[in-house]
Amino acid sequence: MEDADLQALTAKLELLIRRIEQLKAENQLLRAGERAWREERAHLIEKNEIARHKVESMISRLKALEQDS
Repeated sequence: MEDADLQALTAKLELLIRRIEQLKAENQLLRAGERAWREERAHLIEKNEIARHKVESMISRLKALEQDS
């Protein structure tokens, strides 16, 4: 293999290695973002359940008050 061919191949390999490192970093950021929105989603679901239970409780109390009247 000629020296020029070897240099071209080396340059291409270095470019591929840099691209792989960029993709790894991007993948880590995306995974961290996904973990964050999953945690936020779980928190919002929990808050929604709490609110639903409160509303159901209020409705039950209102119905009880209405029946007592």
